[in-house]
Amino acid sequence: MIVCALVSERTRKYTVRRSRWLTRTRDHSSHFSPLLFRLSLDYLPTLFRDATTEYYTTGLTHECGVFGCIATGEWPSQIDVAQVITLGLVALQHRGQESAGIVTTAGEERGRFFVHKGMGLINNVFNDESMKKLKGNLGIGHTRYSTSAASEEVNCQPFVVHTAHGPLAVAHNGELVNCSALRRWVLARGVGLSTLSDSELITQSLCLNPPDGELDGADWPARIKHLMQLAPLSYSLVIMFGDKIYGVRDPYGNRPLCIGKILPLASHNTSTLTNGGTSGDAEGWVISSESCGFLSIGARYEREVLPGEIVEMTREGVRTVCIVDRPDNKPQAFCIFEYVYFARSDSIFEGQMVYSVRMQCGRMLARETYVEADLVSSVPESGTAAAHGFAQESGIPFGEVLCKNRYVGRTFIQPSTRLRQLGVAKKFGALSENVKGRRIILIDDSIVRGNTIGPIIKLLRDAGAKEVHIRIASPPLKHPCYMGINIPTSEELIANKLSPPLLAKHVGADSLEYLSVDGLVQAVRQNIANKEDANIGHCTACLTGEYPEKLQW
Repeated sequence: MIVCALVSERTRKYTVRRSRWLTRTRDHSSHFSPLLFRLSLDYLPTLFRDATTEYYTTGLTHECGVFGCIATGEWPSQIDVAQVITLGLVALQHRGQESAGIVTTAGEERGRFFVHKGMGLINNVFNDESMKKLKGNLGIGHTRYSTSAASEEVNCQPFVVHTAHGPLAVAHNGELVNCSALRRWVLARGVGLSTLSDSELITQSLCLNPPDGELDGADWPARIKHLMQLAPLSYSLVIMFGDKIYGVRDPYGNRPLCIGKILPLASHNTSTLTNGGTSGDAEGWVISSESCGFLSIGARYEREVLPGEIVEMTREGVRTVCIVDRPDNKPQAFCIFEYVYFARSDSIFEGQMVYSVRMQCGRMLARETYVEADLVSSVPESGTAAAHGFAQESGIPFGEVLCKNRYVGRTFIQPSTRLRQLGVAKKFGALSENVKGRRIILIDDSIVRGNTIGPIIKLLRDAGAKEVHIRIASPPLKHPCYMGINIPTSEELIANKLSPPLLAKHVGADSLEYLSVDGLVQAVRQNIANKEDANIGHCTACLTGEYPEKLQW
């Protein structure tokens, strides 16, 4: 029975991956053998595990968090680097909950790497015993979320490989849009790959000599630059070798990465980091997908890693090695959905706090989709910031109508047929005194498949709501993302099936409206730093289907 269950689950996961693959390849049917389409599901899982099956290696999308820390001054350091990284990863837990890992080292030439990785949440992977083994003066960490059958321990990051010059560790957030081409390039040079992860592909690519050769040992900046020219997006990387950590952001700046400075507890210094800055009063430097965890570890946000920038972190400080230009001088393409959904609200991107942008989205939504109502509320906590902005702009008071059950999570208790038929929203309860007899505007950040908003509306109806108007603080999702975000296939996205009026009828709302693409872009750029910069740009591919780079499978 257990074996059957495992086979069934693997088949189910593969079906999802195959659907994503078919969506990607619908315009390239001339490249495929009809045999692939005649394969039964009984054999598909085996086929998918074959690393040589090229077109089945592009379904590994994941949204992850990376973190790095290096102590300054004399080594061994008084800073517990592993503990700093662990706390940093806890702050990034929203970016991935399937696996986590940390690699540390003392920073000695060809020194030993201490590694601990595992499946599950940060607090479950790391304990006192494992933390004691993670010794060193620098280290990197990773928390991972993946789709489909890739949720296996072999894919846990950071990846560690032993090169001719010493051990190398890499943590990656994103997904390569030309994964198959890069895989062919690596395999053609005699390198073996043990997983289907493009993160391992990046690691192995870095182990190969750059085209101009190397005169005196490994030239890691040159290797990184060569990788960036081979793979223009999408990635943010933290790379550890010897006594250095390199931070890398793809030329389009699609995935976020920022730098923080660990200050002495008594320090009140307010100076900012500049290019080539030294350690000064810093006790260490950190680099992270988001800035939200910096305060909890005694670090101050300094700046973002620029699109295409390679930064080098040593005990002396942080410096820019080089900046790789985008192909054909195209504008940057920072993922706009980081603002809408993925990032924690206290993170800073492009000189502005995510919470402020979400409030601005709510203001724009009120201008575009105003409706008469008695109360503005939100689906907690995803739509709360936008709901406050909507309320401020519309003049309609904000009030809570839903109480969230914070202890539901992934339950093993399956609801009975009766409860399923009632459509109970098990994550929420209704605050009936705020709801009864009122016209409610309910704000949420997005609708993907459309299977969760209906039960919430029913809950409000049962609590006595007179009207329920749904407002979504982002445009309709219509296209999959191939750059590191787990968005379903086009066929699964409800916006491709139902117009807003039909969707409103389907979920039981009195009306349903989205924020426009122009409204979202305007909200994001309202208070952006350097708004006059002609190169400012945001990726809206999941909304418009316009991808920053041609997809290569």
